[in-house]
Amino acid sequence: MEKKKVLFISQEITPYLPESEIAKIGRELPQGIQERGKEIRTFMPRFGCVNERRNQLHEVIRLSGMNLIIDDTDHPLIIKVASIQAARMQVYFIDNEDYFQRKYVLTDKSGLPFKDNDERAIFFARGVLETVQKLRWAPDIIHCHGWFTSLVPLYIKKTFKDNPLFSDAKVIYSLYNDHFEKDLDKKFNSKLIYDGITKKDVEILNTPNYENLTKLAINHADALVFGSEKLAPEIQQMVDSAAKPTLAYKNSDEYVDAYSDFYDQLLQ
Repeated sequence: MEKKKVLFISQEITPYLPESEIAKIGRELPQGIQERGKEIRTFMPRFGCVNERRNQLHEVIRLSGMNLIIDDTDHPLIIKVASIQAARMQVYFIDNEDYFQRKYVLTDKSGLPFKDNDERAIFFARGVLETVQKLRWAPDIIHCHGWFTSLVPLYIKKTFKDNPLFSDAKVIYSLYNDHFEKDLDKKFNSKLIYDGITKKDVEILNTPNYENLTKLAINHADALVFGSEKLAPEIQQMVDSAAKPTLAYKNSDEYVDAYSDFYDQLLQ
């Protein structure tokens, strides 16, 4: 029987970024799922604080070279890759000089969010899916971790819905306590209008805040996972009203098996 394929899209992965709840799961979950007999691919942004030399990143020329147009501007898509030898897994990095060549992740040295975080999230989501297309790799499960991945469910269900590589994939969105305070750019929703995405699809982002971005992801995901033990009451309410397959929070001793079983249930 052919192995099931799982695409992991993570906002952060250790050791490339400091350990956090998302970064730890981003590192351990793909390895655990691979060890349980599934084929994996893993993606994260190539934030500027990722040390390329120490982590031995190198550009994948055959995958790079495409331009993504965001808000009428061309942005070159660069793909890099590194290996976590102990886990026998590769991590693909989405890179671009305009969006990711800065020393910090989502906020500047003063702790203020970057004004183009909306475009960076767009570029990352589209960059991952365009790269997977180039790999000609059809995932059965697409599992997204962190708000920076929240646009992936929208693109899968709208832009790529008729693409045979993605049309049968089940999209899972993990919910974490990764709230941000300041609204994103007020033109965010107009920048999202793209192949298959209409103004109506993104009207929820007329107020481009964390809650509405999370709701957009929940609305387009096939299933949800509690990545953090406790979520804000308004997020919990969104999950309850969505009435989608949901996996409750699992601790570090049990989550890999629980997630693997959850994937299998969704694919039945």
